[in-house]
Amino acid sequence: MDTPTSLLLGAAGIAGGVINALAGGATVITFPAMLAAGLPAVIANASNAVAISPGHLIAALADRGKLQPPTRRTISYVAAATLGGTIGAGILLLLPERLFVLPVPALIAFATLLFAFAPQIQGWTVGRHKAAALPSTGASSAVLGLTCVYGGFFGAGLGVILTAVLSITEPNDIRAIKALKNLLATCVSLAATLIFIFQGAVRWPETSAMLLGAMIGGYAGGYLIRILPAHIVRQFVIVAGALMTMIYAARYWF
Repeated sequence: MDTPTSLLLGAAGIAGGVINALAGGATVITFPAMLAAGLPAVIANASNAVAISPGHLIAALADRGKLQPPTRRTISYVAAATLGGTIGAGILLLLPERLFVLPVPALIAFATLLFAFAPQIQGWTVGRHKAAALPSTGASSAVLGLTCVYGGFFGAGLGVILTAVLSITEPNDIRAIKALKNLLATCVSLAATLIFIFQGAVRWPETSAMLLGAMIGGYAGGYLIRILPAHIVRQFVIVAGALMTMIYAARYWF
């Protein structure tokens, strides 16, 4: 890996770390950076997942005090998330490269739209679950499991989807829902990254450069959150996501 590529991935990691600390949505930036570094799409996706995975764990540890004591329901959620992440990662590695690149622009567009409309989605689901009967544990776990299959396969926007699903299935306040979301996202991330690592799907030079940048960016984000309005970061991510969608649509579809 040459110096310009290292700098590109390090810078993308720093940007992703700051973005995750302030608003979420780093994958919209970091995954295209892995593609721009010349990695095949599947390897780029796996390497990106490993590079940004500590963010989920850090968020889960930061929110651990908000988690409620384990129940049969939450234990089933953890199992479903772990299984879903494992299945999603397995599907990614089994899928031929030529089939994975086709939905890449759509996946980036989907993640960008989720990020753009996250406040509306979460507001709607939080209001809805207050007036609705709670689904059974089995039904809730099945829906979460399917969501986590997507998380293991691609992962961008997973936090938004998990928050929306949990807002419907759980009677807790939004802070408890966010804490549970971080725990489940960590389970998905760890399961998927372990599969990627053991199957040799990770390019470590590129991953290490981005991981270092993401750690620096995450640390810096803790300070920037005090002075940089989150809506500015959100607008940057949305514009960047739309631009990346057009670039990769032109590359893979036309």
